This record gives sequence, C-alpha cells and structure tokens, in this order.
Amino acid sequence: MISSMSEKNMQPSKLLFYLIFTSMFFLILSSVILLQSSSNSFMPRSVFRLIVVNTTSSEYFRRNVNSYSKDTFDQSSLPSSIDTRITEFESSSSHGIGVLGQGNAKVCKCNQSLLKVYMYDLPPEFHFGLLGWKGEGNQIWPDVSTLDQIPRYPGGLNLQHSIEYWLALDLLASITPNVARPCSAVRVQNSSLADVIFVPFFSSLSYNRQSKLHGKKEKVSVNRQLQDKLVEFLMSRPEWKKEGGKNHLIVAHHPNSMLGVRRKLGSAMFVLADFGRYPAEVANLDKDIIAPYKHIVGMIGVINSAPFEKRPILAYFQGAIYRKDAGVIRQELYYLLKDEKDVHFAFGTVRGNGVHKASEGMASSKFCLNIAGDTPSSNRLFDAIVSHCVPVIISDEIELPFEDVLDYSGFCIFVQTSDAVKTGYLVNLLRGIKRKKWTKMWNRLKEVAPHFEYQYPSVSGDAVEMIWEAASRKMHSARLRLHKTNRYKRYQLMGMVKK
Repeated sequence: MISSMSEKNMQPSKLLFYLIFTSMFFLILSSVILLQSSSNSFMPRSVFRLIVVNTTSSEYFRRNVNSYSKDTFDQSSLPSSIDTRITEFESSSSHGIGVLGQGNAKVCKCNQSLLKVYMYDLPPEFHFGLLGWKGEGNQIWPDVSTLDQIPRYPGGLNLQHSIEYWLALDLLASITPNVARPCSAVRVQNSSLADVIFVPFFSSLSYNRQSKLHGKKEKVSVNRQLQDKLVEFLMSRPEWKKEGGKNHLIVAHHPNSMLGVRRKLGSAMFVLADFGRYPAEVANLDKDIIAPYKHIVGMIGVINSAPFEKRPILAYFQGAIYRKDAGVIRQELYYLLKDEKDVHFAFGTVRGNGVHKASEGMASSKFCLNIAGDTPSSNRLFDAIVSHCVPVIISDEIELPFEDVLDYSGFCIFVQTSDAVKTGYLVNLLRGIKRKKWTKMWNRLKEVAPHFEYQYPSVSGDAVEMIWEAASRKMHSARLRLHKTNRYKRYQLMGMVKK
C-alpha cells in the first residue's frame, strides 16, 4: 500500500523532470542554430567561432576561409612578402594589408566606440595623393571597401614611419560597411560630437619624398609648403580656436617631420617615435603619444618561434655603427663585442638582402641589442619583438609605446649606458640569464607582439587600436586639466563685470 502510494507520488516528479530536460535541450539546440545561421544571425560567424575556440590561449588560430572575401590581389606588387597565415591577431603581412570581412560586418555606432574622431577633409595632396592616388572628380578619399582600391605605402625604411596611413585607413573603415574592425574609434561628421580631431597629414612621407629642393628656382621645399598650408588651415578653423588645438591629433613620427611648424602646433597632441628632437615645452609625455615603429622584418608565428636551445647567437646587432650624439655608444660597443664568438655585431643596411638577413639573424638570437643612435629609438626594437628575440635596451633617454599599460621589464632587459661600456659587463650579464628566465620573457614576447602590429583592417589589440586607446587616455587627462583651470574662471569673469 505504502509502496504503491510512493510510486504514484514519483510519477509527477518524473514527468516534470522529463519536461524540463526536453525544454532545455530544444532551447540549446535552437540557440546553436540561431548563432550559426548565415544571413540573419544576430551574431557573426567569426564571433561565434571565437566563442567556441578557447581565446584565452596565447596561440594564434586560423580563421575559417568562408569568413573572408574570395577576392585576390597581386602580391608581387607589395613592397614585402605576404604571410598567408591568417591568425587571431591577423598579422597577415609585413606590409599590413590583410583581408576584408564578407557581408557580416556592420558600421560601428558612435555609442559603441571608445573614441569619437572628427577627421578633416584635407585635399589629397596632404595624404593619399602623396602615394600617387588620384580620385575621380572631387573625391577626397580612396575607397577602402576593396583591397585593390587602397593605395600601397612605399616599402623599405619608408614603412617604419607609416603610422598616419594606418590611422587614416582605420577611420575611413569605421564608416565603411562590411569591413570588420574593432569599434575603438569611429569617425564622426560633426566636429562638435568628437572627442578628438585627427589631422590627416602624412608628414613622415612628405619629409621623405618632398623635403629636398628641386632646381635653383625652388626656394622652399614642397614639404615645407604643405606644412605652412596646414598651419594656415588649422589656425582658421573654429575647432582649433575652441580649445587652442589641444584636442587635435597630429602624427609626426619621423624625427624630422613637421620640423618647421612644431612650435606653432605644439599645443596639439603629437604621435611621435620619441622626444629626441623636441624641446620639452613642445612635446612631452603629459600630452603626447609614443607610437611603435612599423616593423620591417616579418612577424614570426608562435609555432615557428625558436626556443632557447635553438638560438645559437647570444646577442645580435646589425645596422649603422658610427652615429652622432648619444649614438656614439654604438662604436664603443662594437669594439668591445666584435670578437666575442657568440655575438653578432656588424654593419648592415636594408639594401640587397639586408632585411632578410636581419630577420634570420634575430630569429636565431637569444638577445637583440637596441642601442641609441641619432635618436633614442629605432625600429630595431620592434623588429626584435616580432622576432621573439629578447630586446636589450641601451638608450637612457628612450620612451616606450603604451608603457602605462605594458610592463616592458617582463620582456626586455634595460642596461644603462654607463654600465654597458664597461669591459665584460654586457656579455656577462646576458650569459648569466639562464634558460628558465629567458623562456619566461620569450613567452611574454609572443603574447605582446600583436600589440605592435599595424594592419588593415585593424584587429583588437593591435597597434592601431592601442594608439586610439592611448589617445582616449590622454584626452581624459587633458579634460581634467582643463576643468581644473575652469574652476574659478566663471566667478572671476563675473567679478570683472561687476567692477
């Protein structure tokens, strides 16, 4: 009797359990189908794949080829070879032009972005016109929705200072449908809505290509003429007058770019390689951004990166040895290290097969020397980082990109100049770093290397996004200073009126 009653009581609970289980099964099944649907999915397939894959790993993951356009382009026209491996960070080539999304990317909305950016519609002579691009009619900007329409930046050492090119492309992409990119910055058409105002002058390229005088009749270089035109334009703009240019972002990455007008534009936020040729009142860490050079050697894939025992060279340096200013240390170190059996210290250039040799040398070395030259910084540091060769920084005045969010001591070694020139100091220091400690820094290099990658389209965590995030942090500090100066201004003005 009691047994039959308990069985009857259990039947409703079993039925309830089966109903709940069946409902949960169909709910999960319908969610998966919804996520994987192609044209009307609320979540792009690429995002779905990133959810399915363990994205916390430091390894790179190959994306599904169906997420990208099938269009191809002539790789032989690029200044350096394309790395066809498509990774989570999409470091697809040493030039940086990658692949575009296919129909599933939407234009970022203002409220989704970290930074709202107004970009002046300067004539092409200030930007893509310097690359030989000519628009149709009154067209100011190239079409960035297709790769074959994007003007290529010149290769070689020109490429190392190409920062404004990548930032301009990213802003154009932010309002272009079907280009998959982070929503870190979005271009706005109304300057009153902007957090920062971007000045699209390719100043480094202008210096490299147009700073020399041509013929006896030319008294002022084209580069200087463009600088003067730019100053005249900015000074006439209400956007500049409103805050005295403090909310303007100007890229002058080459140490000699914008040389003639730096003081006139010194209130703006500069994006620089270092402060080596700037007085402190014109450029400083309080208002300006240090951006990484575009590396010249190709990025090594995580899987192909040689470990400690497969890097026979202890320390590597190849480049100009006889330099001026603080760079005289290169000559001193050369005579100290040139006869060390496991040290490569030699003169080298990008000519011939120079870049390939440097790439092979860094990839075979445990440590790469980054020594001060004519200026405190060089692209050699970033070549070392993407080669996963632990950088040894010997440059007392160097400033490093994104150091407020990156701890370089975890993947670099810093040596003061006064110590480096002591006989035996440097080699003994490096030989004293054993496999365990080196491997820890090597692993960290593999994690941070994507932060120094310029590419189009930009991806989360790359150099383009890191610069926009740095600009956002600088603007917050600038607003704080502005608001503090305004504390009593209103009441002071009221007092003046009463008098």
